[in-house]
Amino acid sequence: MVLLQTILILVLVYYAVKMLLKWLAPKLLNYAMRKTQERFGQQFGNYQDFGNKPDNEGKTPFSKKPSRKANPSKKVGEYIDFEEID
Repeated sequence: MVLLQTILILVLVYYAVKMLLKWLAPKLLNYAMRKTQERFGQQFGNYQDFGNKPDNEGKTPFSKKPSRKANPSKKVGEYIDFEEID
């Protein structure tokens, strides 16, 4: 009799947990999704304005031209003529 009573209690607990999870799982998932969305919103909150770009965005600012001059007399390296050997 004790064995039957234990099995009945286990079955009832199993179905109670199953029904509770069916009811609580969507609520827990919605809560987790909301929290994740809030975190992403805090991290990337200032990137919401995609349509309003400043006019100079994407242009490279520079104030003067490079001052390097080409010096043909400066020796850079030695020229070596290679031949293919068969």
